[in-house]
Amino acid sequence: MLGLRGCRLLLVYPEILEMQIRAILGAAIDVAAMGVRAKPEIMMPLVGTMGELDRLHAQTTEVANTIFKERGKRVPYKFGTMIEIPRACLISDEIATKAEFFSFGTNDLTQTILGISRDDAQKSFLSQYVEMKIIPNDPFQVLDREGVGAMMRISIEKGRKTRPDLKIGICGEHGGDPSSIAFCDEIGLTYVSPSTYRVPVARLAAAQAVLAGGERDR
Repeated sequence: MLGLRGCRLLLVYPEILEMQIRAILGAAIDVAAMGVRAKPEIMMPLVGTMGELDRLHAQTTEVANTIFKERGKRVPYKFGTMIEIPRACLISDEIATKAEFFSFGTNDLTQTILGISRDDAQKSFLSQYVEMKIIPNDPFQVLDREGVGAMMRISIEKGRKTRPDLKIGICGEHGGDPSSIAFCDEIGLTYVSPSTYRVPVARLAAAQAVLAGGERDR
């Protein structure tokens, strides 16, 4: 889970990155010719250092410019990153100099902050921890506000200090949990991205969070 994957794979095998950017921007150009105004967002996963992000940004820009030159047309796109490891939270002010948006990958962020493997923990001890009241909830189902949430707050504060209009959201199981969505609204996230079957629940929870926020403001 924490080996050669995410941006690490793209940096070791840059042809994968080029293939994906060509597919994304090529499709955007194709649909633009049909009158569809696509706005692709290219998001780099598992970034933890500026060395990674700088190289990925340079490679993305180079490939994009090549595609635009080949096709004779440009389309707007945004470059961003997933925040999935603690170090990324702590250097979010630097990351925001290149990233135009963040998306918290809360599944991996929970793993890396709590030091537990999602698959192993859920099968072996997390359910017992909840039953024994060692923890209130499975942290992969309900966002851990004191730990993971605290790191998210740090990242949001640092990122928006550099880029005040920074778009920030989450993706993962927490994006479909009502209490986690309420917390995301509280800390100023822009959106949540749940799995498909949880979209109706997420939309309702997001609406309730907004209404509750209005009550708090009054």
